[in-house]
Amino acid sequence: MAIIKPFKGVRPPKALVEQVASRPYDVLNSDEARKEAEGNEKSLYHIIKPEIDFPVGTDEHDPRVYAKAAENFKMFQEKGWLVQDKKENYYVYAQTMNGKTQYGLCVAAAVEDYMTGKIKKHELTRRDKEEDRMKHVRVNNANIEPVFFAYPHNDEIDAIVANVTAKPAEYDFVAPDGFGHHFWVIDDEATIKRITELFAQIPAMYIADGHHRSAAAALVGDEKRRQNPNHKGNEEYNYFLAVCFPDNQLNIIDYNRVVKDLNGLTDEQFLDALKENFEVECKGTEIYKPAKLHNFSLYLSGKWYSLTAKPGTYNDNDPIGVLDVTISSNLILDKILGIKDLRSDKRIDFVGGIRGLGELKRRVDSGEMKVALALYPVTMQQIIDIADTGNIMPPKTTWFEPKLRSGLVIHKLDD
Repeated sequence: MAIIKPFKGVRPPKALVEQVASRPYDVLNSDEARKEAEGNEKSLYHIIKPEIDFPVGTDEHDPRVYAKAAENFKMFQEKGWLVQDKKENYYVYAQTMNGKTQYGLCVAAAVEDYMTGKIKKHELTRRDKEEDRMKHVRVNNANIEPVFFAYPHNDEIDAIVANVTAKPAEYDFVAPDGFGHHFWVIDDEATIKRITELFAQIPAMYIADGHHRSAAAALVGDEKRRQNPNHKGNEEYNYFLAVCFPDNQLNIIDYNRVVKDLNGLTDEQFLDALKENFEVECKGTEIYKPAKLHNFSLYLSGKWYSLTAKPGTYNDNDPIGVLDVTISSNLILDKILGIKDLRSDKRIDFVGGIRGLGELKRRVDSGEMKVALALYPVTMQQIIDIADTGNIMPPKTTWFEPKLRSGLVIHKLDD
């Protein structure tokens, strides 16, 4: 059973939402944030990437930068750019990409569920990244940005959401990236109570995107519990901000690889080595996209190739062995190209499928990279199977799009 509760959201007035809302902190660097926030004192980047308020080159982990985040969060509230709702609500947050809309519920999720594994993860987290976000949560005493959960879809929850979203939205805008963002407030007590009851019947929730934010939020909540001699269990710090989407609405796109060299091999030797485990077919100069699971697209020296893994090179009964990222990591990147650790090897880089396969071609044609490999996207069911069996996905496996816009609603830990 998933424990959730409504909360008093801190959010921008309708007229300011487009100025405040931003992309998540981890999808752009400091220079890009500085550019996007230029001339906009109300941008959330002043809170989630406050290094932009310091001279170029200032370390984003400098203690002064974290302090600036808290100072700006306080200032946004004092100026009325962020205002706290008077009562506890749930919220619907919907996103539209390429004509398709997915509908999520903004909730306060239980720290306890994360700690006991009812909120399931499929990725490893890095301690340095956790610590960075923990400092950010501590200094603001708030979850400024939500995490992105999936849950097994439920017809009654879908019906409630459809009923809410039939009314005009509180926020409704198209962001500069072309994605639509729509937001409704659920303040009806009977509806709030029913949503809480329905989630209590859901066996587990799954982190889709935001493993570091989830870990940081839960760890700070747990820290506050241990530090409070009068802890009761109903304090706001026992919860953190999440947007929960039904698993059947989510869009996972490909996450592709580019490599700097062929590990000393010529093009011919590399293609010959591939033939041991793959059916290799030259597709010419037109972009070739993988057609199905266990089919890959390779770009090398101006030509596209289809690679189909031969039977026996994968295990469809193993949640990890079935993944194309496992097949390509073991049989191409490791065995032929000598790349053992995807997290640390400087010869490899990763390209989100949102950029298209043309980006792979560009990186290779420019001479920066020698070869590109495109993968068929992972399915939501594969993610659930991995999380349910306690396995961890290889690095850089999933890319969810669209990303949640930050700044539509914030969760304070003290109220």
